[in-house]
Amino acid sequence: MTTSRIRTYYGVSIGILMVNSTFQRYVGDIGNASTWNFPVQYKIVHDAVPSRMTELHEASLLDPFKRAADELIEAGVDGITTTCGFLSIYQKELADYCSVPVATSSLLQVPMVERMLPTGKTVGIMTYNGDVLNGPYLDAVEVDRATPVAGIPQDSNFVRWIKEGDTSVSYETLKSEVVGTAKDFVAANPDIGALVLECTNLAPFSHWIAEATGLPVYDTVTMVNAFQASLRPRAYPMW
Repeated sequence: MTTSRIRTYYGVSIGILMVNSTFQRYVGDIGNASTWNFPVQYKIVHDAVPSRMTELHEASLLDPFKRAADELIEAGVDGITTTCGFLSIYQKELADYCSVPVATSSLLQVPMVERMLPTGKTVGIMTYNGDVLNGPYLDAVEVDRATPVAGIPQDSNFVRWIKEGDTSVSYETLKSEVVGTAKDFVAANPDIGALVLECTNLAPFSHWIAEATGLPVYDTVTMVNAFQASLRPRAYPMW
């Protein structure tokens, strides 16, 4: 995007506000730069550790995220996103505050996906913690509270991997737990016609979820790819 803004760096359209974590981020995760076919700029929000990401309704981390966004925007990015879907709760506040567009959470896709489905079908949301992803987190991005939600079991290796930064947990173990959760979720809710993954750390397994359930899967990667494409639209030849 070409503008008259003063920048420190150029050619980076997406700035990513990053949770301060140490677990392994596989390709497909928003926090692995190899996921993207375009450059991104990361900014760690040091106060935002994984254990606090389900306490965002208290607004205790809003100011640190604002300060980090300021730094990314001042340096040169054209849009802001984050590495935690629970930041949906700050969507309005960050969008109102920032001078560039903001897409906090893959949950922003839920209303769009809902409208793609035929009558009688609904979106199902997969999340890091199904006990917490409710009311305010959904209201903030205009997601119906009646939308089915399934969390990864809180005694799983997946949750321990994130909370404790346990890099010994294998990809195959994580994949098995995530796909198993998805299959159980869809089996218990036959009206689900598509899945949206709240947790950015579920995205490395989107292919396997779609393969196991036969459903389309929307995640942080589908959202950020569309976001970046809108900030830097492709130029087409005249013929």
